[in-house]
Amino acid sequence: MIDIHSHILPDLDDGSTSLSESLEMAREAVKQGIHKIIATPHHANGTYLNETSRVEQSVHTLNEELQLQGIPLTVYIGQEIRLYRDLLEDLDHSRIVTLNRSKYMLVEFPSSHIPNYTDELFHELGIQKITPIIAHPERNQEIKENPSRLLELIEKGGLSQVTAHSILGGFGKTIQAFSMNLCKNHLAHFLASDAHNLTNRPCVLGQAYQTLRENLGNDVADLFQQNARCVLEDHSLLKEIPVWSRRKWFKFWG
Repeated sequence: MIDIHSHILPDLDDGSTSLSESLEMAREAVKQGIHKIIATPHHANGTYLNETSRVEQSVHTLNEELQLQGIPLTVYIGQEIRLYRDLLEDLDHSRIVTLNRSKYMLVEFPSSHIPNYTDELFHELGIQKITPIIAHPERNQEIKENPSRLLELIEKGGLSQVTAHSILGGFGKTIQAFSMNLCKNHLAHFLASDAHNLTNRPCVLGQAYQTLRENLGNDVADLFQQNARCVLEDHSLLKEIPVWSRRKWFKFWG
């Protein structure tokens, strides 16, 4: 299994606080069935700055230690990039990096809204053949209030990634139901751990996939795993056409 979103690198953001914790997170990931992880420390979110060179060194160090410890896990480079106006300039100067240097970039919105320059940035990324993957849209207030906004961004070439904890109800039943609805209606394309630690935000990706299979069937879960592989290997993925029913969403939220 492949995890495309994890805060496993030590002492870079609000994820792992030490190498020993990173190793324990790695062992837990392996127990969940994961053998490849893209490390995605926060970047440019107003608190953390983790430019490419810093992330690259941390990935190298962690992989060396994983080998020494005999832990069957490989970590790849990435970032969880808070959308910001100078993103394209920083991309040109290699200060930000895509997921495993592929054509896919993990981006994050503020929790309360979608920035008003998002459509323009997504368009410019598309010109450069880079596909933005929206991290945890189910936790964005504007998207929860108006899911058609996520649909618009997907129709313009974006993708989205739901968090394992959301599927398992870790952020409440409302977000859990909304997440399932996103997956069911092809408004989500990936499931990832977004693991931060061993306590309140551990890796539960294997459990989330099991819940996904029980509720939506094997086809959805298998497609999400195939999509994760496409990101890691820099292949194009096939997008299902999003199903949109304004009446259905009104009923859901009502």
